[in-house]
Order: sequence, then C-alpha cells, then structure tokens
Amino acid sequence: MTSFGRVISVRGSQARVGLLAGGQMPLSEMRATVGRFVSIRCASSVIVAMITEVSCENLPPSDEYIATASVDLLGEILGGDRPKFQRGVTHYPTIGDATELITNQELRTVYAPSGSDQINVGTLQQDRSVIAYVDVEEMLSKHFAVLGSTGVGKSTGVSLLLNEILKSRPNLRIFLLDVHNEYGRCFGERAQVLNPRNLKLPFWLFNFEEIVDVLFGGRPGVAEELDILAEVIPIAKGIYTQYQNSDRVGLGLKRVDPKQIGYTVDTPVPYRLVDLLSLIDERMGKLENRSSRIIYHKLISRIDAVRNDPRYAFMFDNANVGGDTMAEVISYLFRLPANGRPMTIMQLAGFPVEVVDSVVSVLCRMAFDFGLWSDGVSPMLFVCEEAHRYASADRNIGFGPTRKAVSRIAKEGRKYGVYLGLITQRPAELDATIISQCNTLFTMRLANDRDQALLRSAVSDAAANLLSFVPSLGTREVLAFGEGVALPTRLRFKEVPPHQLPRGEATIATVPSVTAGHDLHFVSAVLERWRGATSHRDSPNDPGLNDRGFNPPPPPPRTMAPAEAPMLQPSLGLDPDRFSLLKKPLR
Repeated sequence: MTSFGRVISVRGSQARVGLLAGGQMPLSEMRATVGRFVSIRCASSVIVAMITEVSCENLPPSDEYIATASVDLLGEILGGDRPKFQRGVTHYPTIGDATELITNQELRTVYAPSGSDQINVGTLQQDRSVIAYVDVEEMLSKHFAVLGSTGVGKSTGVSLLLNEILKSRPNLRIFLLDVHNEYGRCFGERAQVLNPRNLKLPFWLFNFEEIVDVLFGGRPGVAEELDILAEVIPIAKGIYTQYQNSDRVGLGLKRVDPKQIGYTVDTPVPYRLVDLLSLIDERMGKLENRSSRIIYHKLISRIDAVRNDPRYAFMFDNANVGGDTMAEVISYLFRLPANGRPMTIMQLAGFPVEVVDSVVSVLCRMAFDFGLWSDGVSPMLFVCEEAHRYASADRNIGFGPTRKAVSRIAKEGRKYGVYLGLITQRPAELDATIISQCNTLFTMRLANDRDQALLRSAVSDAAANLLSFVPSLGTREVLAFGEGVALPTRLRFKEVPPHQLPRGEATIATVPSVTAGHDLHFVSAVLERWRGATSHRDSPNDPGLNDRGFNPPPPPPRTMAPAEAPMLQPSLGLDPDRFSLLKKPLR
C-alpha cells in the first residue's frame, strides 16, 4: 500500500504525521479523519496509532503536505509469519517513517482473541467486519463499569454483557441489583428473580447501623434510644443462644449468663423480637423517672410500628419464632448450589424506599464476607445498577454503610473472588475511589461536562483524547477502555434478541393495547392493589394464610368485560404477578 503521510515529529506517546499532497491515494480512500486507526511502518515493527486531531494550520514550510494529524501511539505488531499485537511501544517511530491507514488484516491481528476466555460484544466502528472481543477474566477480576446517559442503550448493553458472561462462565454466580425492575425476563431460566413477595431477609442479619436505619426510616437515630439498643441486642442474642443450647443438652445444666456469651451488636446470630422488647420493657419498669421512661416507650413503639408494617414482612416474618436460617438465606440469595440458575436478580422497585439502602448494604456486605470466609472458592459477580445512588461522591448523601460495603468490594473483592460491575448514568456523582477501581470501562454517550471530566481523570493518557468522541456517540456505540480490551476502542454493541431486551414496567403506559377499558372497575382494582401494599388484607392465595389457620373459600368468578381483557394480559418482559391484584374481584 502506498503511504499517505510521513512522521514529522514524535513526543512521548504522541506523534504528528504530515498528510501528503498529490495523487498518491484515491480521494475516496484517504479518510484520514478523527478516530481512524493508522499504522506507522518502522524498521522492526508496525506501530498502531489512532488519529485524534487533523488540521491544516501551522503546516511545515513545504508544499509537500496538505494537512497534519496528531496520533496517539497505542501498541505495535511484531513478528513476521505469525504477527502478534502487544500494547505499548518499545521502538518509537523516526522522522520520515511512512504512515498508512491500517489494513483489515492488521485490525484482525490487533483484535484477534488471545484465548478461549473471550466474549463477542460487537464490531469495530471503523470496520464492521472485525469483531470486538472482551477478555472475560481481565474484565471481571479487575472490575468493570458501564457508563452512559438515559436512552443510549445502556441497559441493553448490560443485558448483552451479562448474557455473554453467562455463556462463557456458566458456573459464575451473578447477583444483579435491578433498581427499576427491568431485567426480570432478560436471562430466562438461568436467573432467579427476587422481590419483596418471595424474599426472606431476617432482621437479625442486619448489623447495628443497618437495623437503626430501618427502625428510624433513614433518619438519624436518637442517641438515648441507640444506647438502649446497643445494650439489649447482644443480650437478646445471648438469650436465644442459651435457649437453643438448653434444648440440645438438657435443662439440668447450669445456665450461662447471656451477658457473658460474648456477642456484639454486629454478630450475625439470631435473636427474637419478643426477647428484645421484653428486655427493653424490663428496663423501663425499673425506672422511676417519667421522662426517662418515655424514651423506652418510644423505642418500643418504633419497633412495633416497623414490625407490624406489611411492607417489612420480608424482614420480620416469624420474628418471634427464631431459627438460625443464615445458611439457607445465603444459599438462596447467592445460588449455592446454582441448580441451573447461577444468577439472582434482586428487584428493588417494590421495597419501601426507606429501607432500600439498608437492604443493599446487607446484600453487599454478605456477598463480600462470604467470599472472605470461604477463601473465594466460589467466585461471584456483584452488579450494581444506578450505582451513584448507593455510593455517592457526596458523603452527606446516601447511607454510609452501603457506600462502605460497595467500596470494600471494589478495593478488596478481587482477592476473595467477589467482582464488581457498576452501571450509572452519572459517573461524576459516583465515589471517585470506587470507579477508579474499575479497570475496564464501557462508555456510552455522556453529555455532562462533569461526567466527561471524571472520565478523563480515570483513563490513561493514551486514551484520554478518545473521550472527545463521548458526546457524539450514537445509540449502542461504545468507547471501551482498559484491561478487558486490546486497545481503547470505539465499537458498536451487537443486536440483542427481543427476549433479552430490558423492559421497564413504566413502558406499559405506552402500550396501545392497554389503553382500552380504563373504566371505574380498573381504577378500583388499582386502588385495592395500592392500599393492599400497606395493609394486612392478604390475598386468599397468600401461602402465609394457611400457616395462621385461616383458609377462606375462593371468591366466585367474575365475568370479564371485553374491554378489560387486554388490560389483564401481561406484556412481554413484565412480571405477570403484578397483574394478579387486578384480576381479583371487586368487593
């Protein structure tokens, strides 16, 4: 191939190329524009570079050049018969070295899969015939992040990446925090979907800061009440342990003082609410000062209010029965054994907003601690959607223990087989320490200046100039940086099959088939569902009713009006159970 330029200056990781005048290359082929890869022919290698700027200003004093281009030196192709690409430059170009547009074969050499542990995520923007591969081991073991504004295909990209990871690593466990309940149908039978209806997360698994956050509804706790809780929770744990031990070894042995068992407020062992409340009540009964008793009374009322709130049933179900179910809970949450479903999708949209942060904190903390104490023998990928909500850069926003739990996975998780995937549309609002631990970045269109500035500080100098493309990226277009890809690459995610497309529940409002039949029956059914979320009027099909000895007869069937039929059909990608209350007869 005839060269279209020559090197005229070299500086560090950059060089300037003079674009030659004359007819050495047809105009249609001479597309020396920003974002294109070029190859610089050196004596012992071919250097791969990317054009970051083209200008006809300040040309050298010669009619030989019509423009100059700035290029970033990214790596080099070595070898003769079996060429191989490596990052970095060991032999720098010299003045006058020929520069050409990179050939299709050279691109294939650069992006050739280096092993079997590669996933196909799309094609290069420069040459659609070249497949863009990602190294799964490098991407997972050093964490990754998917960044992009709303509507650029971020959720679809996440579905693509996770489905490809599941194909490559069928035994890897994946835990996905689904903030908007949009991934429930993306993974078919390979995923278990959890929500407040089928989740059991006992309150005693929450550490002290988390249970305080639950009891006080996300507000700062009252110091006097916190002191009481900090004193009685360890004793309640000791009482339960003593009770369990007495059942095992017989009542004839000498009882041990619960205070001497040695539990702390954060030890993850069971205790019963009835024991906790009786301990508080016992202390309140010994007080003669009325003002001091009010503090105890407020604390008891606070615990009772949360325990009796039906929205918190996933925490306080069987709160007075007890039972050490920690092994069962962890096995259920984190798919041990997987039984063909290595993935868990935690749908957070149905949880009370006051406890979402605490629930996320518990899940992150348990994921890390299980990896720590199991020595990482069962690796897991923890994927955090809308990560800026849980690990905000502003220390005054959000729940401190949640940020601490996510940060702990980011900093130390790889040592114990716990990997982190972050998804966010506002990287500037995400804790900079956490995002700096993500060594593979998939950046989609970002229009905000602060977000772009944070990215520039997070990527290497050789890739920083690429970020000027970020505001102009098209839908499904991605700039991929870091350890998981061969080079900083502009690529396009491949098409995702319809059954793997994320579908948020809000999209039902735009489905034409639902607009018919919105009559008074529809509104009444929605109101019943609305009120039912915060009341104890259980569905007759609720399995919990049989446990309480209440088994009412089924309601008589109601004839469905023709206009109602479309409304009751679940749309593709939505949870069919969300329509169950609308199917109930109105009373």
